[in-house]
Amino acid sequence: MSVDTAPARAGRRATLIGTGAALLLIALAVVVPVVTRWDVATRAARSADDRAVAPLHGLWVPHVGVATVAAVLVAVLAWRYADTLAESLPWGGLLTSSVAAAASWMLALALVDGPTGLSRVLGNPYEYLRTAREVDDIGVLLSTYISRIPFAAEDNWVTHVAGHPPGMLLFFVALVRVGLGADLIAGLVVTLIASTLPAAVLSTVRLLGAEPLARRAAPFLVFTPAAVFLAVSADAVIATAGAWGIAALAAATRRRGVVSTVGWAALAGVILGSTVMMSYGMLLLGVVAVAVLAAGGRWSPLPVAALTASAVVAVFAAGGFALWEAYPVLAERYADGIASERPYSYWVWGNLAALAICAGPLLGGALGAAGVSVRARGERVALWLIAAGLLMVLLADLSGMSKAEVERIWLPFVPWLTLAFAFVPRPWRRRILAAQLAWALLVQHLLYTVW
Repeated sequence: MSVDTAPARAGRRATLIGTGAALLLIALAVVVPVVTRWDVATRAARSADDRAVAPLHGLWVPHVGVATVAAVLVAVLAWRYADTLAESLPWGGLLTSSVAAAASWMLALALVDGPTGLSRVLGNPYEYLRTAREVDDIGVLLSTYISRIPFAAEDNWVTHVAGHPPGMLLFFVALVRVGLGADLIAGLVVTLIASTLPAAVLSTVRLLGAEPLARRAAPFLVFTPAAVFLAVSADAVIATAGAWGIAALAAATRRRGVVSTVGWAALAGVILGSTVMMSYGMLLLGVVAVAVLAAGGRWSPLPVAALTASAVVAVFAAGGFALWEAYPVLAERYADGIASERPYSYWVWGNLAALAICAGPLLGGALGAAGVSVRARGERVALWLIAAGLLMVLLADLSGMSKAEVERIWLPFVPWLTLAFAFVPRPWRRRILAAQLAWALLVQHLLYTVW
């Protein structure tokens, strides 16, 4: 018979309180604009205000589709087997299975809307692909990039291109040039890249000496409700690139030879520098990088990683795109656009509700359980990473540069927060996983999520 210890009781209580708080926050974020007729200015709301569902950039459109049965089947299999397999598979098998399972989950959810579930997002005129197809000179692209960010520019970039450094556009230019630039094919490529995201996070945690905790978190990383937004979102590529950069940095903390340490640190810097050139907000990944070095107890990789990351930024600057010159121009465009009509007084907390919808309201309970956990060695590793995820969210939220649409913008933060599920009470794990799976199915089938 198990003993009901004080820490166990505290964990259960914190899980319930955290989940309740997340659900309350979501309810308030949805209901307050409706009841008060507060115009919180999402693009979706402006186009179809009778169906808009703030705080998401989406519409209320209940539906089923050709892949509904497949999505439900994947969810049932995950509920039945994921936890057991995560504990029993050899490590290599776990990583391989995580990629296959994540791809299956994302594709099943996306295809509820049919093939357009994979193609409509990237085919949107505000996204990257249409612009990528028109690029015929990368040198000219870089040298004129900043001048085309302002609204006042005669040939200004479309929203997503203007809102990011050129790295993300160049990714899609590369897809076009190798023959993978069709909407549907590019959507498949993005989804398959995103399917490696759980493996990157799991590898990081194991490298830092917390394999048991990584195994407990694995089902929640793979079968996250965020899969609704990860599938085909360009931000999923950013999240995945950043996670592999962090994994390389974790590897650098474990290597004892100078050559090996420098090599992994250099690789981490190149990947993380490239990620920053995909999104200005990925400068915040520096918080996770510091957490990894602190958890690994070794700071020697930092100079090499910082140097090589800076070298990536310098290469873009030499080509004509200086990050430090572009950001103030972006801030002006952001202020000139719909962001000026989005009230900070709503979005400073509405963003958090959107995050809870994206990652699942049980995330609130998981964070509560992590907060009251016993600080064993492996748990401290995860707590460093979870704390880094929370700090990134806080900084992004308070900046005022993420008002709405964070269900996709904050995807790079979600997996680090999701590690908190490793701390939920063991007797509740399958029920909590079931709730997360059911939440993802509800979001996919009740809403047109735009992303």
